[in-house]
Amino acid sequence: MNKAQLVAEVQKSLGADTSKAAAERSIEAVLEGIKKGVKKDKNVQLIGFGNFSVTKRAARDGINPQTQEKIRIKASKAVKFKAGAGLKAVL
Repeated sequence: MNKAQLVAEVQKSLGADTSKAAAERSIEAVLEGIKKGVKKDKNVQLIGFGNFSVTKRAARDGINPQTQEKIRIKASKAVKFKAGAGLKAVL
């Protein structure tokens, strides 16, 4: 499912009186809320759906696949998602 399909599904769930633009704004608002929450609190927990959290990746050595040259990969942060019980039950 891509974003356009998700917008159509949300619009369908909200009813015929909801426009496609309103459904898209709703999705954007939720995504912005998750981004702000992860940035500020380092964790967003949606009971029954899952948890978004920040994880740290240590610096490490790697290999450039084109030149086979050894390179140093800097430390970084990434967002991790762990599915909740409600989402796992659907699968």
